[in-house]
Amino acid sequence: MLRRLLQPFWILLAIIFLIEAWLWDHLEPIVARIVAAIPLRSLKHWLAARIETLSPALTLLVFIVPFVLLFPLKLVGMWLLMHHQWKLALLTIVFGKMVGVGITAFIFDVTRHKLLQMGWFAWLYESVLTLRRRAAELVDPIKQRIRDIVGDVLRTNTSGWSSRVLRQILRFRRSVQAR
Repeated sequence: MLRRLLQPFWILLAIIFLIEAWLWDHLEPIVARIVAAIPLRSLKHWLAARIETLSPALTLLVFIVPFVLLFPLKLVGMWLLMHHQWKLALLTIVFGKMVGVGITAFIFDVTRHKLLQMGWFAWLYESVLTLRRRAAELVDPIKQRIRDIVGDVLRTNTSGWSSRVLRQILRFRRSVQAR
């Protein structure tokens, strides 16, 4: 019974985790292009040379810096939400998220070798990769079911499509509740 009640929570958590992973995967190449286009490549080499001289623990501090620097931006987003500035708050939060993921991807690329020398960090890194695989396994059947429903709707002609969509949604809902 408890497992059935918690399943929507775990699915939501898996979706959020996969969105974060998707952002990471898609922003990392963009950041790499930006680094290639502007003089950040020399910054990356300079930073990599400096990190080679640091211990893994000090390298962790370098990795944490973007989180600390972007925290005030998140506070601004929350302040805007509290003052009902929805659009500006959403823009600020999304901007902060994109910049944060991009900078973190850049810094992680430079610091990965040193960070993985710490046993607990290597374990955490592998655990996150395992969680990502499990989250994908949890969400993949739902994504496939949604694709099937959308495909069925698009394949049918337009007459009576709304009732078919409603039946598909109800059928999907019953199948999720039956688990």
